[in-house]
Amino acid sequence: MKNRTLALIYKGLIAIVTVASCGLAAAQMTPVGSWYSIDDKTGEIKSLVVITEKDGVLTGRIDKLLRKNADQNAICKECTDDRKDQRTLGMEIIRGVKKAEGKDVWEDGKILDPENGKSYTLRLTPIEDGKKLEVRGSVLFISRTQTWLRVQ
Repeated sequence: MKNRTLALIYKGLIAIVTVASCGLAAAQMTPVGSWYSIDDKTGEIKSLVVITEKDGVLTGRIDKLLRKNADQNAICKECTDDRKDQRTLGMEIIRGVKKAEGKDVWEDGKILDPENGKSYTLRLTPIEDGKKLEVRGSVLFISRTQTWLRVQ
């Protein structure tokens, strides 16, 4: 009886761990989390961006500037909205992104490039089991895609 009880407990624990592992894997197929932004020209890590969700809407802030010789006190002189003359560090660069119906794609928001002050229509797509994030910014018919790396 005792061995049977232990076997049932053991099987139950295995089931819980399995379900939890599946849940963690599925949870990674979201842009929510911490990401290294990568310069698409140099391949260098530029910054650490933290993407959060509130009421189904994603926002993202620059948490750290990681590029060599980055000016930690840089301000967005080129910005034209409420971020004008604000510090880049801590700046909200992703706004208003929502999950597309029935897809692992988040869109309809904007991303700001604080280096030039321009905002782009944004599409976020987790790839490679959520280890990477395709960040696609578009203006009219011109678009550019960067691949960010999830911070482990």
